[in-house]
Amino acid sequence: MKTRLHLLLFLLPGLVLYGGLFIVPTLTGLYYSFTNWDGVSPSYQFVGTANYVDSFNSIVFRKAFGNNIKFMLVVVLAQTFISLVLALILVRNTRTHIALRALYFLPAILSTVSVGIVWSFMYDPSIGMVNTGLQELGASVATRNWIGDPKLALYSVAAVQVWAHAGQMMIVFIAGLQAIPVELYEAAKMDGGGRWETFRQITWPLLAPSATIVVAYTTIQSFKAFDLIFTMTDGGPNYATEILSTYIYHTAFGSYSFGLASAASMMFLVLLALLTLLQFKALRAKRVSG
Repeated sequence: MKTRLHLLLFLLPGLVLYGGLFIVPTLTGLYYSFTNWDGVSPSYQFVGTANYVDSFNSIVFRKAFGNNIKFMLVVVLAQTFISLVLALILVRNTRTHIALRALYFLPAILSTVSVGIVWSFMYDPSIGMVNTGLQELGASVATRNWIGDPKLALYSVAAVQVWAHAGQMMIVFIAGLQAIPVELYEAAKMDGGGRWETFRQITWPLLAPSATIVVAYTTIQSFKAFDLIFTMTDGGPNYATEILSTYIYHTAFGSYSFGLASAASMMFLVLLALLTLLQFKALRAKRVSG
């Protein structure tokens, strides 16, 4: 009994931190989501589920929700594909491959705010490197106002998100690839299996755990891209890049509607949990059937 108590004491610091930094703020946010608190006044009133109803009826909230889904789909598909291709190319532990891995991983350790500022200059329609490069290549017709055009802004920011984190997810895929027994590839080669057949029958099924991690983590990243979007566009132009996290920020600190922002935060939390759960179940079912 005394030994068990000692073991529980080792867990106490972690439980205190988890409770103080996650559980208590979450329950506090849930409490305020049923009030009309403005974040400043010492008094407030309970409004029931009015904040949740108002959020659903808000055009900006629906716009942010739709943008978030589009942003997630673009980032998850593009980042998973690019990181997998990079992993397949750089899976061998040669000096050149290790150096290239470090190069591709480098953006992941940079400050997101710094990345956003640099890419904002690169996307500048007049002096930015993207348009200047296109002009130098004789493709002036392809130049655009990349983050000033409501039709392009969301996808331009998504491209930066993929650029910043594809190398990070590449490392996860490389770890998964290197864990696959070499004997399986040797047996497939002896049986006359081609590259595509080997990838489809051996590599991809055994990469399912790595793919689950990549897809789940990338989904969470895409929903928490507040700092990148806030730095590059602040949700504009005309709410074209407004996502749920920036909507919550603008509602709380722009309109001082902390109760409404808390309700949006609770819905955001539930949505993210459901999406992650569905992804895990879908990938697990595919792995079992495969």
